[in-house]
Amino acid sequence: MKRLTQFLFVLCCLCLPVALQAQKRDDSKYLAGAVPEENGKVVFSKEFSIPGMSQDEIFERMKRWMELRMKKNRNETSRVVYTNPEKGQVVSIGEEWMVFSSTALALDRTIVNYQLTAFCQPEKCEFRVEKIRYTYREGSDQEKYTAEEWITDEYALNKKKTKLVLGLAKWRRKTVDFVDELYKEATQALSVANVDQIVVLTDEEEEEKAKEKEKSEQTAASQGPTVITTKQPEAAPAETPAARPQPSTTPQQGAYKEVAPDQLPANAIQIGAGKLVIVIGTDAFNLTMMTANAGGSLGKMSGKPVIYTFLSPDQPHEQLDQTDTYTVRFYPNGSQEPSVVLQCKKLPSQEPLEGQPRMYIGEIVKAQMK
Repeated sequence: MKRLTQFLFVLCCLCLPVALQAQKRDDSKYLAGAVPEENGKVVFSKEFSIPGMSQDEIFERMKRWMELRMKKNRNETSRVVYTNPEKGQVVSIGEEWMVFSSTALALDRTIVNYQLTAFCQPEKCEFRVEKIRYTYREGSDQEKYTAEEWITDEYALNKKKTKLVLGLAKWRRKTVDFVDELYKEATQALSVANVDQIVVLTDEEEEEKAKEKEKSEQTAASQGPTVITTKQPEAAPAETPAARPQPSTTPQQGAYKEVAPDQLPANAIQIGAGKLVIVIGTDAFNLTMMTANAGGSLGKMSGKPVIYTFLSPDQPHEQLDQTDTYTVRFYPNGSQEPSVVLQCKKLPSQEPLEGQPRMYIGEIVKAQMK
């Protein structure tokens, strides 16, 4: 009886942190609309706007990325199954493990099968994740589910659509996060300088990167606070530097109108016709400003409007890493004032491979346009 009491006490201690963590979890990202449907089928889709890029270039980039992404899964099932350069279509199917939790005592995971499709056109691309299926457990206890019967709003949310159903919560969370990671990788593939720079990290490389990042963050934290000083954005070379206008540090608010973030025009930001400037801080005398030298684009993540900005590998990024909010301004070529001002909340992003552009994802919380 004493041993049983001890066992129950230890079990309670192990489960208590998990229960407390579950109480603190913010599931707003996974509620109504997080799993979109088309004609009764679960279909995640994202549209990319890539001004100035040809259909052939977009096709080659998506094809190359899918080949590398499927190779990462290390099985014969995962592969590119269809390509049509003339129509700009690339289709691949994948099979991989989706891990819910992993501890020294237990491993909870499922096999997930899915289809990726890219429809490439001049200056734009539609990317879709669909036909999602799960195979849970092995042997005689094996269970099979489809996304339509397992993670949709109808089954995975309560009647008021305010909470996740306990038994299905982990499936919905992990699937939404899985698709978001695919979006990030596809975004980076469309943003690097050329096709040869497209890289997909293996699980081992991702784990090593995560350890390096944690180590660097601990080192930075031990060095005390960082003093942010005012910097002017880098100016591109011009034939007559004295005549080239410089962006002002404070846009004239009266010249702008507020636009709902999800109503921003797709062509509001055109890389090649201007530049993106990232502004950290709100005090005019204590700002950090930097140009996103590797460009950026508008998009959506989990139904929320976002802006992707890319710093070149040699740009300082520590201050942007440490902030939770920032502003992105788009300056058309030759203009002293930005045409678009976006206030953003920073979202998690993937650590880049050495020598690759560094991507930042900002949820647009307020948008202004001239």
